[in-house]
Amino acid sequence: MTGHREPTVVGVPNFNAMEDAAALRAAMKGFGTDEQAIIDILTSRSNAQRQAISQAFTHEYGRDLIEDLKSELGGHFEDVIVALMLPPEEYLCKELNKCMEGLGTDESVLIEILCTRTKKEIADIVQAYERLYDRPLAEHMCSETSGDFRRLLTLIVTRAPQGARDEEAGVDAARAADSAQQLYDAGEAKWGTDEEVFNKILAHESFAQLRLIFEEYKNLAGRTIEQAIKAEVDGELKDAYSAIVECVQSAPAWFARRLRGAMQGLGTDDTTLIRVLVSRAELDLAAVKREYEALYDKTLESEIRGETSGDYKRALVALLGPA
Repeated sequence: MTGHREPTVVGVPNFNAMEDAAALRAAMKGFGTDEQAIIDILTSRSNAQRQAISQAFTHEYGRDLIEDLKSELGGHFEDVIVALMLPPEEYLCKELNKCMEGLGTDESVLIEILCTRTKKEIADIVQAYERLYDRPLAEHMCSETSGDFRRLLTLIVTRAPQGARDEEAGVDAARAADSAQQLYDAGEAKWGTDEEVFNKILAHESFAQLRLIFEEYKNLAGRTIEQAIKAEVDGELKDAYSAIVECVQSAPAWFARRLRGAMQGLGTDDTTLIRVLVSRAELDLAAVKREYEALYDKTLESEIRGETSGDYKRALVALLGPA
């Protein structure tokens, strides 16, 4: 989880919200919709710029831009455009809510959103969730998950506002060595694994501090933390731990694997495809593209072109930026 960003979407210079609002209105007014104009405008503006367009649109036309877009567009193309129009934390809240509502919970979405993000990102999500759904995220999650997996996610979510995952704080080598020893004692050094210790350290420490802890662990145990986790933990708890560990080493590589999973096998997991591209576009999608090609010897763009079609495909490819 390195500090430098590698976005594919950075917004446009000389931005004019009113002009964009007028262009979008023209693209939707009258007979037929100019989908290409909608793609060109919304995939090249930053989220902050899109929020300004939305306000200008309402101010000028007395209409809700998202509602107008929904009435003009359909299918996965509509999903991409609506995802782009929501503030990032609201979009992720909607995705969290959707994965917990109805029959069964999609744990992989909980892991993707909550185990890969910094304290500040989690705190924003927690705040937005309560505002949108009038119930705390932790409470909703507790009713949909169980065991050590539930405890880990609850720690991540409830500690975010109080300083868990503080990316700003420096790293502490002595404390890292101590944490590595605790992990070793809780896992390999005894029969059975003490998940409580793993949960506390993996949920609480910053990514930079965890990187140091994992190096110390390797010196101490003679094998990597990933090897220990694979040997000692299973199920969604293993997936959650692995996501944290892999994101400490390289978040873009983790998201590249997540995209690969969404496009492999029977049918495409469009929801995941859209969520990863939209939510990483202003963070590290350029790095995700590079990792994808390094891992799979194919460009992300060529894979997406093979899995999608029409305006949906054009919108996703636009988010990827130049090759």
